[in-house]
Amino acid sequence: MVRKAKVKDAHEIFSLVNSLASKGILLPRSLSSIYDHIRDFWVYEEEGEILGCAALQVVWEDLAEIRSLAVREERRGEGIGKALVLACLKEAKELGISKVFSLTYAKDFFFRFGFKEVEKTELPQKIWSDCVNCPKFPACDETAVIVDVRSLQIEVLEEALKEKI
Repeated sequence: MVRKAKVKDAHEIFSLVNSLASKGILLPRSLSSIYDHIRDFWVYEEEGEILGCAALQVVWEDLAEIRSLAVREERRGEGIGKALVLACLKEAKELGISKVFSLTYAKDFFFRFGFKEVEKTELPQKIWSDCVNCPKFPACDETAVIVDVRSLQIEVLEEALKEKI
């Protein structure tokens, strides 16, 4: 089940995100950063165990980022990532945010939600504040993807994606 993260989830989120960061798949997050942004996080939980997480971070009045999307390796392909992204998109729509972006190595996954590839230079400079701490900076090899949330019909998207992800 997907739910908003609680403070008690911070250590599990930290472990999950940084296990993927150690493989170069995600940016590492400090435990302090996770506590600072705990209200941004969604978690996927089964029987008290956190199997995945994602954060929706508001960047500006009309822009948010899906970041720290992580699913336990042995549970990938079961729809956990899909459920987390849908939760983020629903929240963005409820907040009145018009566009959501992500920097990703899994662009095809995001394309299924209606995201389109964009040049990183089209994103505001403000998003690069975390990038300066990345070991890959300035030679980032992630793909920038963005979707206009206003045009998404979340319920229709959920139905269309049931069997595809």
